Amino acid sequence: MAQLILVRHGQSLWNALNKFTGWVDVPLSERGRAEATIASCRLSGYRVNVCFTSKLIRAIETATICLTENNDICGGKIPIIKHEQPDPDWRGWDNYDGNPAEELPIFTNAALDERFYGELQGLNKADTAAKYGNEQVQKWRRSYSVRPPGGESLEDTQQRVVAYFNSRILPHLRAGDNVLIAAHGNSLRSIIMLLDGLSPDEVTALELATGVPIVYELNAAGKSMAGTDGKPFGKKILND
Repeated sequence: MAQLILVRHGQSLWNALNKFTGWVDVPLSERGRAEATIASCRLSGYRVNVCFTSKLIRAIETATICLTENNDICGGKIPIIKHEQPDPDWRGWDNYDGNPAEELPIFTNAALDERFYGELQGLNKADTAAKYGNEQVQKWRRSYSVRPPGGESLEDTQQRVVAYFNSRILPHLRAGDNVLIAAHGNSLRSIIMLLDGLSPDEVTALELATGVPIVYELNAAGKSMAGTDGKPFGKKILND
């Protein structure tokens, strides 16, 4: 069996200001870095073979803190960030193949980025609710198929996230690798919706705390095993 560990990034500077962030590349706050460090402590006893993050710095920071504050998680290997969508100005350094015996790869890809909030990005959530009404803002934030102005719905986000999960991450899990994904509330909701078999109505109630690891035990097919009630029993939320 393989383990899949999901961690929503720690609090960002715009989380602290209650702003819609989306694709704006805002770093972690001091509290966010502390949350990532606590997540690393909660993962004591777990071992990771490969890590995936979005292209956004708050997710990359969270992943690197988790993997460097607790050396046991990497099995003594050095985490190396590998950008899957290279910039031509990087002069080919991203083509480094690495040393699997000594290094743990962290793959970054925009498919795992947060949901794009369009015209809402940078706006204060409370001010936006006062302007448009709580009900409308809640639809933009939590519904499955409603898009905010100029942005993505959760359905749009899930399509790109699940396609990447199936093509790049699932093969590692099927091979028995333990995988860490450090990403965002909506990109991780997309994966949990898939693993837990949630309906569009059920996923609207799913909330993820920042910096709290969720661990899945997956079978050889990369599926979360279900109990007699149909719910996944190989799932732990490490919030104690």
